Amino acid sequence: MSAPLRNAIARLDLFAGAGPDDIDAVAALAVEQRYKDGESIFSRGASGEGMLIVLQGSIRLSIVSVDGRELILREAGPGDVIGEIAVLDGGRRTADATAVGPVLAGFIGQAPFARLLSIRPALQMGIMQVLCARLRDTTDQLESIALYPLEARLARFLLWHVQRYGRTRPDGARSAPLTISQSAIASFVGASRPKVNRLLASFEERGAIERRGAIVHCDVAALTRLAQAETPAGVEDDGEGAERG
Repeated sequence: MSAPLRNAIARLDLFAGAGPDDIDAVAALAVEQRYKDGESIFSRGASGEGMLIVLQGSIRLSIVSVDGRELILREAGPGDVIGEIAVLDGGRRTADATAVGPVLAGFIGQAPFARLLSIRPALQMGIMQVLCARLRDTTDQLESIALYPLEARLARFLLWHVQRYGRTRPDGARSAPLTISQSAIASFVGASRPKVNRLLASFEERGAIERRGAIVHCDVAALTRLAQAETPAGVEDDGEGAERG
């Protein structure tokens, strides 16, 4: 096993409580795989044969509609994992995965990983705790879409995004690459793309965010206030999706 691959596995939240021997056992299952820019890694609906830990490059997860439109869900970069649910149940993939630039990743197959869990049951508790936390996050996201106005939903999305992918700047602001498209953000928060675009411009005017190319700088305190807003400011409700007045 390579040291970078073992280190990447050790940093995954799935194995946060695992000891060195358990990490070594997981890393021993991993096989390094390389993909060319634009290469399809797996397709939506395919059987989930395992998970991938990204070491170099990025993997885009997306859904393509019947009329050919692509909805980008996220891009997994170095240190991220994709397919972690499939490595547990072997279920079908829920999105397409495509290499963005040359990609180096470690692949862990579902069958050998299941055997490892049977002989190292201590690993199971940490994984269950991570998946339970993600289920709570999903519940919070559904609550945001159902119960909060669009302004708060968008602010909550940005806070989640910079917490997940961002870094803290010297001035205390958080910065993160906003690789997900505005159309994908609109789908996430239950709104139209033009309305999301107007709100992002409004957030920028009020100093809550600053966009520089693909990077968004976020004032966490300002976004937190917007996330708690009870009524949208400056954007009319057009009655679509889950939006409220």
